[in-house]
Amino acid sequence: MTITLLCLPCAGASATMYLRWRRLLPHGIELLPVELPGRGSRLGERVVEDFEVLVAQLCEELANAMQTAPAFAFFGHSMGALLAHGMARHLQANDQRLPVAIVASGSAAPSRRDVTRLRAALSDDASLAADLRRQGGTPEELFEHPELLRMTLDVLAADYRVCDSFRHVPRPPLPLPIHVFAGRQDDIAPDRLAAWGLESDLPLTLDWFDGGHFFIRQQEAAALAALARHLAAQSPTSDGRQPLDAREMSATASRRVLSPSA
Repeated sequence: MTITLLCLPCAGASATMYLRWRRLLPHGIELLPVELPGRGSRLGERVVEDFEVLVAQLCEELANAMQTAPAFAFFGHSMGALLAHGMARHLQANDQRLPVAIVASGSAAPSRRDVTRLRAALSDDASLAADLRRQGGTPEELFEHPELLRMTLDVLAADYRVCDSFRHVPRPPLPLPIHVFAGRQDDIAPDRLAAWGLESDLPLTLDWFDGGHFFIRQQEAAALAALARHLAAQSPTSDGRQPLDAREMSATASRRVLSPSA
């Protein structure tokens, strides 16, 4: 059985951050990068700066994909992880079909978020640009092109306001597994990552990778192998057998990343 993997971007990014994965993930995982309003292929649309409004809009826009897929899962990095969790909660509250898993990457748990840094960054353009550079993952050339930098900062500011508008409300745990990916050199404290366990009634998994906030780029092969392994465990066929051995799926992802033709 194929799992449709809906990938939600980090703040300031577009769906293109995941496009490379289409040819790197193994058989059994169908990648669906999610584009948010106001960037990429949706550049002409107004950005959404309210968390609940954006979550509801995404759930409506992606309803067909989530309802018709044999199974689906969410992957989100940083802000994307918060959106993935919010979408799962929205689906739960409306008695709709739930993902088979959430993979939350580079993000503190919803109950342990600290928006102090985001609010400081929003004080002016210089602070926002400095925060963007500090997070890493942005080509230095972008800072030398005023027009591109202006567009990036506008989207980043809107996304930071989305995160700032989020309010955690304690709810019963989700009946699905949550897998957390974290960078060893990122500045998110382990207890803030472990608090994701409060959001699920199943045991939490926590995978550590060398690297900072954008370890998914620095350790792409290892991250995709872990992602494939976790999703393989959530994709039984109609007769209960796995469509692809979890270790084989993980190894396939690693080989595709490391291959010179990838």
